[in-house]
Amino acid sequence: MGLLSNRINRKNLKPGDHIYSWRAAYVYAHHGIYIGDDRVVHFTRRGQEVGTGTVLDLLLFSSGPAYQAPCPTCSMQEGGHGVILSCLNCFLAGGVLYHFEYDVNPALFLAKARGGTCTLAVSDPNDIAVHRAKYLLENGFGCYNVFKNNCEDFAIYCKTGLLVVDQGTMGQSGQAASIIGGPLAAVLSTPLRLVTTNVYGMAATAVGVYCVSRYAADIGKRRDVLKVSVEDLTRRLNTGTLQVAEDQTLAAPIRQTQ
Repeated sequence: MGLLSNRINRKNLKPGDHIYSWRAAYVYAHHGIYIGDDRVVHFTRRGQEVGTGTVLDLLLFSSGPAYQAPCPTCSMQEGGHGVILSCLNCFLAGGVLYHFEYDVNPALFLAKARGGTCTLAVSDPNDIAVHRAKYLLENGFGCYNVFKNNCEDFAIYCKTGLLVVDQGTMGQSGQAASIIGGPLAAVLSTPLRLVTTNVYGMAATAVGVYCVSRYAADIGKRRDVLKVSVEDLTRRLNTGTLQVAEDQTLAAPIRQTQ
């Protein structure tokens, strides 16, 4: 792993690793938590789902494994709450294996222009990540949403316990931030055309806006997050009380709920 690629050999995987594989010509990546013995827990669109109402619903179909013949070593679960257990081969669906990085320095984070590969946030120990993944396998992770509650959100939560409690436009997913940040950068750089014809200047502005938006939206930098135990998360989902009260302050340092 390094600046150019997070690719990893499966023999180097450890239980609790956050892994991903690109889908549909690198349009979108599917994320999960490796729990050992060639098994992966991941969140898919197989459960209830909230779409975007746009063409993205067609483009991002690849968040779940592509269709393939029944696997002799695992049972792909249909329906239910969307959190499933599969073998590593079924998770990859013919794709390449990558390792998601945590606690990266800002320079490396910005150098990896594509979101959904790393975060500034610090991960918890791997055994805790495995515990969260297995618990959510039994209890679910809510309703799938491309921007607010997707497979990357699931894996990041398992690794950190961090949750964007009041999800206005998106959750903690880095690739969702990239999808939103690209068009935003283009829109904000457009007014420069009124005062200059310098294409390089407009391009530099667009890149700068994109990088700033990605950095500010990263789960490791956002202040609207709460550290929620997996048991409390399930209770909140079951009772519909995921959002905190308005008088609670979501600011650093992040608080651990009891």
